[in-house]
Amino acid sequence: MKIVRTIADLRARARSGTVGLVPTMGAFHDGHLSLFRAARAECETVVVSLFVNPAQFGPHDDFDRYPRDETRDSQLAEDEGVDVLFAPAADELYPSDFRTWVDPEGTGAEGARRPDHFRGVTTVCLKLFNIVRPDVAYFGQKDAQQAAVLRQMIRDLNLELELRVLPTVRDEDGLALSSRNAYLSADERIRALSLPRALSAGRDAYAGGADPVAAARAALNGLDPDYVEVLELGHTKLLAAAARVGETRLIDNVVLEGELT
Repeated sequence: MKIVRTIADLRARARSGTVGLVPTMGAFHDGHLSLFRAARAECETVVVSLFVNPAQFGPHDDFDRYPRDETRDSQLAEDEGVDVLFAPAADELYPSDFRTWVDPEGTGAEGARRPDHFRGVTTVCLKLFNIVRPDVAYFGQKDAQQAAVLRQMIRDLNLELELRVLPTVRDEDGLALSSRNAYLSADERIRALSLPRALSAGRDAYAGGADPVAAARAALNGLDPDYVEVLELGHTKLLAAAARVGETRLIDNVVLEGELT
């Protein structure tokens, strides 16, 4: 595996067949590894980006304490057969004279709670898509609203790539894997389980013809959600929620109808 730091060096590398891109902010867990494996199975060249994107963090977000361990991450990526790890510095993607941003509309509840978050996400992803030129980009279902915004951008701007969404990977207790789970104390982790359990209750209610949002809210067991809402991702309908457990903000969702692709 090659670790590449600059856009010029990445573009100088010869492409080989179908190229798969997995955009990440590092702190790899089994959810990331599932994306690497899917890309490895489907593509001849696998590129993983490792970049903690400052543009998608708000003033009160956790940019400074976001977990970073490039040595560990690079070893995990190499073990999974990744061909190229693109790990640029911030000023490589955002030089001092950077002035152009993608500013999406209709970003749903997550966008409403985190102003400018999806501006940063879509801008950095468009840059990565233009730099890497992937045929397929891979994302996880946990970030379903991000995937929906990026699919809209791909359609609206006529980008030539496929966006694939893979199912959320969970721990044995049901908590969706997230780099931010490392922030949780033992007690907070127990409390955090109310989020996936509430979403499961909402899914069961929907299957029985009842209101999934009301059922999920009723099952949150004291967690105060930022939102609980039904959203559309292509032909798939999901129940999504965000809540804080202590100082840690977690997001999760479950499929109500359809299948993710």
